[in-house]
Amino acid sequence: MEKYEKLEKVGEGTYGKVYKAKDKVTGQIVALKKTRLEMDEEGVPPTALREVSLLQMLSQSLYVVRLLSVEHVDANSTNSNLDDSDPSKRNHTNNKSNLYLVFEYLDTDLKKFIDSHRKGANPRPLPPSLIQSFLFQLCKGVAHCHSHGRAFTVPLKSYTHEIVTLWYRAPEVLLGSSHYSTGVDMWSVGCIFAEMSRRQALFPGDSEFQQLLHIFRLLGTPTEEQWPGVTALRDWHVYPKWEPQNLVRVVPSLGPQGVDLLSKMLKYDPAERISAKAAMDHPYFDSLDKSQF
Repeated sequence: MEKYEKLEKVGEGTYGKVYKAKDKVTGQIVALKKTRLEMDEEGVPPTALREVSLLQMLSQSLYVVRLLSVEHVDANSTNSNLDDSDPSKRNHTNNKSNLYLVFEYLDTDLKKFIDSHRKGANPRPLPPSLIQSFLFQLCKGVAHCHSHGRAFTVPLKSYTHEIVTLWYRAPEVLLGSSHYSTGVDMWSVGCIFAEMSRRQALFPGDSEFQQLLHIFRLLGTPTEEQWPGVTALRDWHVYPKWEPQNLVRVVPSLGPQGVDLLSKMLKYDPAERISAKAAMDHPYFDSLDKSQF
């Protein structure tokens, strides 16, 4: 890892820190994600290997952040540049090691982009054609991930003071469902779609319970008719019975086709939720020149 010069810490994941760094030879700016591995007798945990090989495969897509290389640093080898400077952390290194994931560096993200349209000297809506283009790219990336056979999420604490955000979490996850699938990602895509239009989060809950109430107040309290099996989920309680609101009220600038697509992403029953691939064929995208993607 002497190949990289660390520039600054840009975030912290549930599994380690993220640094902006520079390849000393090429000058390329990269994002270094440091993952602390709990080694077992067998060596690198197979779960970590699976995640990494999946990331390598998925990042062949233009719509997935590119994983450039993977570096395994045995913690027994001391490297003052990259080791934690606190000596107390280095005492018990015999079963620890670090995995560094080297990604292309992106200097902004969608959240910051939306914020720049909401705050500052020049607040303005995102142009509808841009929302359409961003959403299509998002669906394309998610469809690519899903075509490889599973929902894929890497837990990452947000860069700001918000704790790991619940805002994009699907109701089946919040209700403690024991098995969920690719529909959880489409729920998140729907929340992001609405957020691009509104320039603020659709369901900004600050606890799992509050998160559910935000959802129920807008979409109505789910029923067994709408979502078979919902009342049998582990964390289901008897909730106030709210009536569903018209989505147009929360995304007034979206237009009928956009609202229709959003409603299909925010279906309660995960089995009814539109897939990423089907979303790309929705009439909302009819006016988009898809050949550019």
